[in-house]
Amino acid sequence: MTTRELPMFPLGMVVFPHQVVGLCVFELRYQQMLIDILEEPLFGTCLIERGSEVGGGDQRTSVGTVMRVLGSQRLVDGQTLLMVEGLDCFEVSTWLSDAPYPRALITERCCDEVTVDAALMKSTESAVRALRALQSEVQADQCLKSNCEMDSDPRVRSWQLCSLTPMSTLDQFKVLSLSNPNDRLRLVAEICCERYGDYQRMLANDVSPRLHD
Repeated sequence: MTTRELPMFPLGMVVFPHQVVGLCVFELRYQQMLIDILEEPLFGTCLIERGSEVGGGDQRTSVGTVMRVLGSQRLVDGQTLLMVEGLDCFEVSTWLSDAPYPRALITERCCDEVTVDAALMKSTESAVRALRALQSEVQADQCLKSNCEMDSDPRVRSWQLCSLTPMSTLDQFKVLSLSNPNDRLRLVAEICCERYGDYQRMLANDVSPRLHD
């Protein structure tokens, strides 16, 4: 497997392949990173296990996602807003110096060469949509559209279902760490069943649910 160096932007969140998210960059070291990746706007992100996103000294997971910058906007206060998209999973082989910003040697962690179970995909997608419909009754301001366009490629679609599922950060990392797409779909379906019960109880008690890590 090919190993390469990649600038790293550890976060207190998980980003899945094929997921688009917005980020706010304000630390000088990551502002420098953005300058350095102008020609090839790629960096890696991984979950911070302990510590803070700001200032370094954090403990990081060894599984992450390659990110591509889709667009950026510099604000008058010096911060930069980014729109980024997850591309592929990777494993960190070696962490390098954090100067001038975190860097790591990474190897691609390809998905297992298995056929995505069509029946499993269908049942998991139904579970995700049902959960999001219930979530919209409890947390309308936090729930995205449940009828968003899905990719026809089953591998891409499986990742999209992961990003659409409301779950804790710890569950997100467990899902990201699985290399078999069918295992990911099974875990997502299990999480949906658990969360559905949580939302039902919270809705009955008129209490907003919390996702426990």
